Amino acid sequence: MKESLQIMPFDVLDEPIAALPVPIATPRAAAAAPGAFAALPDRVVAKKKTINWTTTLFMSAFHIGAVAALFMFSWTALFVAVGLYFLAINVGIGMCYHRLLTHRGYKTPKWVEYCLAVCGTLALEGGPIFWVSTHRIHHKHSDKHGDPHTPNDGTWWAHAGWIIHGESLHQDTALANRYAPDLAKDRFHVLLSKYHYVPMIALGLILLAVGGWPMVMWGIFLRTTLGLHSTWLVNSATHLWGSRRFETRDDSRNNWWVALLTGGEGWHNNHHAHPVSARHGLKWYEFDPNYYGIWLLKQVGLAKDIKIAQYDPVNPRPAGAA
Repeated sequence: MKESLQIMPFDVLDEPIAALPVPIATPRAAAAAPGAFAALPDRVVAKKKTINWTTTLFMSAFHIGAVAALFMFSWTALFVAVGLYFLAINVGIGMCYHRLLTHRGYKTPKWVEYCLAVCGTLALEGGPIFWVSTHRIHHKHSDKHGDPHTPNDGTWWAHAGWIIHGESLHQDTALANRYAPDLAKDRFHVLLSKYHYVPMIALGLILLAVGGWPMVMWGIFLRTTLGLHSTWLVNSATHLWGSRRFETRDDSRNNWWVALLTGGEGWHNNHHAHPVSARHGLKWYEFDPNYYGIWLLKQVGLAKDIKIAQYDPVNPRPAGAA
């Protein structure tokens, strides 16, 4: 039985974000209301006929490298790739970029936050300001006009098309800062967002020195490509396939196999119903390793004020409710 509840506000910052024009005009939105986006810079309006060749070439190179890695197999390279996948996707994206920086579902000392954010850059999904601002926009306009990656504009668009076509927010730091003012005030996050590619390059050089090209192909190219598609599946698959426990104002769904690939991010309907909750798996069988990692941080004194949704089939309550 689907539950109904009042959705938590997407903004959990100390200073509320002022009402802003929708920063991304998706193909459907731009066609339906072209005048609504007239005030936006042309480079922000993502159109299917516009291809960001820099992004496309990098994505193509990584996919080619991922295939090449299959011909350079070694058990050591495999184990390194698995470990780096966990570090980048589970720790960096799930625990940090998403549940800590975007929704502030828990608190850590600043040095821990910074270390986790560096892990996030290893996923090749951009710096923290770009990632956080894009995701906050997604929650504000989920599956409506202005959502940067809704399947309503096409499954491919939701999966990867929104990144390949047009520059979106990635090169417009000033506009992105308006949706992540908390991060824009932090010099470390500003620098990390500007030079987000540096940790990946440094990692690649270390792997090359330690294990040669097989280690690079597995630890960088194959691992990163699989991680990108896993994250993109949250944008596409979990808004198309799965179950809906809560009647949210979007098409979010709980998808078990996406949850397995992403460490619990696939419990997307739970998340959209309780966006501030650091725990996305609300029942015992909903595997949520990213929350387990946050729990472990708390046990060693590195996390506090963890917000957890109090799930009750009769009376669902938002995260933080007594």
